[in-house]
Amino acid sequence: MEGNGDTVKLEYNTQKRRLQIPEYGRNVQKMIEYVKSIPDREERNRQAQAVVDVMETINPQVHLQENYKQKLWDHMFIIAGFDLDVDSPYPMPKPEQMKTLPMEIPIKKKPLKAAHYGRNIESILDLIAQKEEGDEKNAMIRSIAIYMRQQYLIWNKDTVSDETIFQDIERLSDGRIKVPEGMRLSRISSDQNFSRPGMMNVRMKGNPRMKGNMRQRNNRK
Repeated sequence: MEGNGDTVKLEYNTQKRRLQIPEYGRNVQKMIEYVKSIPDREERNRQAQAVVDVMETINPQVHLQENYKQKLWDHMFIIAGFDLDVDSPYPMPKPEQMKTLPMEIPIKKKPLKAAHYGRNIESILDLIAQKEEGDEKNAMIRSIAIYMRQQYLIWNKDTVSDETIFQDIERLSDGRIKVPEGMRLSRISSDQNFSRPGMMNVRMKGNPRMKGNMRQRNNRK
């Protein structure tokens, strides 16, 4: 903010030069601009080191990185727009190095066998299939079956048999999981709702009776 007599001129950040690394703030950027303007090389080197020390104080998290000293000097060169003639203990990075995109890691994704269950279910079934036969594996099969039934009811029908879920488990695991004979899932409470996300509000808006039932149920709780 500048003042001249009765006139006050406000300076907004949007009118200032864009911060190259906002974490260090505008004052550090101004310091670096000042260092660039120093004609004496020895003094310029001394002030550059002082700025690096200030940056280290402002950004102590940099200590968690490897070669953090070099990182600080790199940051100073970036803030300076790679236009800073000082004797750095490290080579000045090149602008194109800072713009290099990370190497893409190829990820092979198998096509989903049942979209209403999702990819996580198939991943969990893969893990269960690797478990040794026994009570622990059977408990895991039962737990995933209950969850799959919930997902099935959300996206498909109002009812589904245990046998349908068990068949899906064996199919999605490519037969590596065999559901134990006699396994039964717990009964579904009549109070449970398996509407799709957001569908409950839509149904209640068009059904005053449902609103009343929900209000009575909440009052009983």
